[in-house]
Amino acid sequence: MPDQPSEASRPPEEPRGADTPPTPEPPAAAEAAGTPAANEPGPSEARTAGATPTDTARPSPAQASDGRRQRAQAAQQAGQPGSPWQHGAGAPVAKDDGMTARLRPPPPPLIRPAVLGSVLATALLSALFLSDGLAVNLLIVAVPAALAAFFAAQAAGRRLRPWTATWAVGGLALLAVPALRDAGWPTFLAVVSAFALGSLALHGSRSWPGVLIGSLGLFDSVVPGVIWGVRGIRARASGSRANWGATLRTTGVALVLLVVFGTLFASADAAFAELLGSLMPEASVGAGPWRALLFALGLTGALAAAHAAAAPVRWDGLTVRPGKPRGRAEWALPLIVLNLLFAAFITLQLVVLFGGYDKVRDVTGLSHAEYARQGFWQLLWATLLTLLVIALALRWAPRGGTGDRTLVRSVLGPLCVLTLVVVASALRRMDLYVDEYGLTRLRISVAAMELWLGVVLILILAAGVFGARFLPRAVAVSAAAGVLAFGLLSPDGLIAEQNVQRFEDGRSTSIDIDYVKDLSADAVPALDRLPEPERSCALRIIQNDVLHDDTPWYATSWGEARAKEILEKRPVKGDGSDCYRVGREGTRDGYEPDDDGYDPY
Repeated sequence: MPDQPSEASRPPEEPRGADTPPTPEPPAAAEAAGTPAANEPGPSEARTAGATPTDTARPSPAQASDGRRQRAQAAQQAGQPGSPWQHGAGAPVAKDDGMTARLRPPPPPLIRPAVLGSVLATALLSALFLSDGLAVNLLIVAVPAALAAFFAAQAAGRRLRPWTATWAVGGLALLAVPALRDAGWPTFLAVVSAFALGSLALHGSRSWPGVLIGSLGLFDSVVPGVIWGVRGIRARASGSRANWGATLRTTGVALVLLVVFGTLFASADAAFAELLGSLMPEASVGAGPWRALLFALGLTGALAAAHAAAAPVRWDGLTVRPGKPRGRAEWALPLIVLNLLFAAFITLQLVVLFGGYDKVRDVTGLSHAEYARQGFWQLLWATLLTLLVIALALRWAPRGGTGDRTLVRSVLGPLCVLTLVVVASALRRMDLYVDEYGLTRLRISVAAMELWLGVVLILILAAGVFGARFLPRAVAVSAAAGVLAFGLLSPDGLIAEQNVQRFEDGRSTSIDIDYVKDLSADAVPALDRLPEPERSCALRIIQNDVLHDDTPWYATSWGEARAKEILEKRPVKGDGSDCYRVGREGTRDGYEPDDDGYDPY
C-alpha cells in the first residue's frame, strides 16, 4: 500500500475561500482507496466551474475535444516525475500558486472534545511527572499526546497507513530506552530519534526532502496548533456554556471526594499512606514555576501534534531537480579509477582481516594501538566520503535508457561492495584496539556509527536491484533501529562488562578505576563482580548518586532501580583512601601514566 498521508476532510459547512488553492489527494492514494481523486471535478462541476451566463450552452464536439486535450496536457504537466504530490487530472495548479500553496493542506476541522481532553491530559501529566527527570514518565506523557493526534487525524478523515504505524510504534519503542537505562547519552539519542519518528508519523513523508525536513516538521505546527486550539475552545464554549459548567462542577466534586477520603484512608493505615505517597507526585510551592512551564510545553506540544495530524504539511512537495546527465565516458571513468584504488587498498587489507595481530606486526611493525590509531578515523571518513560520491554520481548519472542504467549499476555496485570491505577493515582495527586496551564510550559509539554506515551501503545495493522508492524511509528506519538497539544493549553495561572480563581473564593487570567510576548505574551489575578494593573504588560515586537520591518511581529507570538493589545488599567498603593507586599501575590505553601523549579513543 503506498504511504501517502490522507487529506484532511473538508467540513461541508465551511466552504473554501477564493484564495485557498485546490489540494487534491495524490493519485496513488486515490487508487489505493478505490475512489477518484478528492478534487477531480465531476461531470456537473466540470461544466459549471467558472461559467458565466453566456458559457452555459452545451459545447460543440470540437470545443469538447479541445477541452479534453487541454486537461490532459495540464495533467501531464502536474504529474511530472519526481514529485510524489501530483495534482489530479483536470485540476492543474494556477500560475500564481507558489510553494506555500503546494505544501499547505486545507484548514483542519473544528477541534473535537476528545482532542481537547487528550491535550489537557498531556499538559497535566507533563506538569506532574516531568519535573524530576526522564524515565517511564515520558511514555506516560506520550500516550495521551498520541491519542490527541489520532483523534485529530480521524476527525480530518486521514487513514492509518502502514508506514505511519511503523513510525508511531518505533517512536514509542524508543521512549522505552529512558525507562530502562540510566545512562544519559543513549537516552538523549533515543528521545531525539523518537521526536523525529513521531514527526514523520504525523506528516507521512517518503522522499528525501520529505524525510529529512519532515523529521523536524513538528515545529512548523506549534503556532498554528495553538491558534487552532484557541479558536476551537472559543467556538465550543460559546455554544455550550451549560455543559462546561457541569463539567467543572463534576470535576470539583470528584477532587473533593478524592482528597477527603484519601486523607482518611492514609491516616488510618500507614502502609496505604506510604503507597499513596510513593505514587503521587510531590507538590511544592517552589516547583510551581517549573511545573507551569512544563504544563505550557505539554499543552503546546500536544496541540502541535494534533494540528499536524489533522493538517500535515506536505514536505514531499519539495523536490530536488536532477542534475544534468553526463556522457558515459565522462561519468564512468573517474568512478572506475576510484574502484581500482579501492581494490588495491582492500587487497592489502585482506591480510589484516584474516591474518590477525601477528600478520599486522610482521607486515607493518606496528602494535595494536599504533595500527588502530593510524587508520580507523581515515577509514571512517573514507566511508562517509564514498556515500557523498555515490549521491553526486547518481545526480549526474546518464539517463538515456537501459544501457545507461546497466552502466550505473555496474560501476556503483562494485564501489558499494568495496566500501563494505573498508567498513569491515575499520571495524577490525577497532576490534584489535579494544581487545588490547578495553572498551570506552567513544570507541563503542564510533564503531556503532561505522556499522550503521555499512547497513546504509547494503540498503543502497538493494535499491539498485529492487528500486529506490523506499530508500529514504529505509535509511530512516535503520537509523532509528540502530539507536533503539544501542540503548537496549546498555552501552555503559557493555563497557563495564568488557573491562571486567579482561581483568578476570588476566589480559589486563588492572582496571581503569578513573574511567569506570564515572559510568552510570547501568554498569553496577558488572562492576559488582570486581574484587576488593577495586569494587568499592569503582562503585563509590555511583552509590552516592543512587542511594542518596529520592527520585520518585516515575523518574527512576530500571537500571537505576537494579543498581540500588545491589548496593543496598552489598554497600561499598572503606573510606576511599586506598583508591589513590588502585587501577593506575602499568600502562593505560597504550601510554605510560606520565606520558603526555594524546589518545583519540
